[in-house]
Amino acid sequence: MVRTDRPAEAAPSDQPVQPGSSSLNQPDYWWYRARSELLETVLADYLGDAATVLDVGSADGPSVAWMASGRKRITLDLFPKGLRPGEGVCGSATALPFADGSFDVASAFDVVEHCDDDRRAVSELGRVLRPGGRLLLSVPAYQWAWSHHDVRAGHYRRYTRPRLVALVEDAGLHVERATYAFGGVFPFFVAERTVRRVGQRLGRKPPEGLAPVSPRLEKVFLGLSRAERRALTSRNVPFGSSIFLAATKPG
Repeated sequence: MVRTDRPAEAAPSDQPVQPGSSSLNQPDYWWYRARSELLETVLADYLGDAATVLDVGSADGPSVAWMASGRKRITLDLFPKGLRPGEGVCGSATALPFADGSFDVASAFDVVEHCDDDRRAVSELGRVLRPGGRLLLSVPAYQWAWSHHDVRAGHYRRYTRPRLVALVEDAGLHVERATYAFGGVFPFFVAERTVRRVGQRLGRKPPEGLAPVSPRLEKVFLGLSRAERRALTSRNVPFGSSIFLAATKPG
């Protein structure tokens, strides 16, 4: 499938430059810590009494430990490097190796942007859910924020809230909540992306990997994210560098 909206410099299909989950290698990096807390705040209530959980693409134990308590959790990643040794299943999000209706919950945190055919990926996630099961997603926000970091990560696109909601509804699922996240640190995100884009236009080599953050700035970022958690307990936020979504399979 060829997407006309995909930036020309995006990674080739099914060949991300950085296979595997960075959070397995850098679990203490502030963004992963903040994401885990924000995901739990927004999405944990949608787990309900789920007994079986499929975590697609992230194999992200450090970031989603809140999902595992008292549940059978199966992780899936396209590459062995994305899995803990001896755990999980290698497979593609666009061809899940599970029977229809196998899981109470399916999650894909920062995954579908890596799929050339994101419609098929979301459809597959819905297929393996039992009727009444829940889909939990997170994706990066705003195509205007596209940078070399997205290329290095193997992204095909970034999303808006309406676009993600439409994608999930087209797969036959009912969206219960969709909100932007990381709104507290959004001004810093915009500044960082602006610096990257200006540097790119000036021919400077883009930085590799995760941006280093001083302990003082890390404290600021985590503080802003924790303040945002309090807001997210009662309402959605109108902007942010990520989007979180919960949906239900009818039936």
